[in-house]
Amino acid sequence: MSNMMRDSQIMALTKDENLGYMSDMALELAQMADDSGLTTLAYLFRMAALEASTVNSVLAGPDDFPQQLTSH
Repeated sequence: MSNMMRDSQIMALTKDENLGYMSDMALELAQMADDSGLTTLAYLFRMAALEASTVNSVLAGPDDFPQQLTSH
């Protein structure tokens, strides 16, 4: 029962919230890896955070794209 409740909570999150959470989480993990001297792992987590935030901003602003194409 609790598994189904957790899944529905996850599904209730919008893509923006989900990606924002992933980005924040990856940055926290990167900091923890840094503190442990795991610089390669920290780098990978930072790349994941960057990827999530980039996708998030692309999803958040799809309306800007057509205007840029037709601005001439």
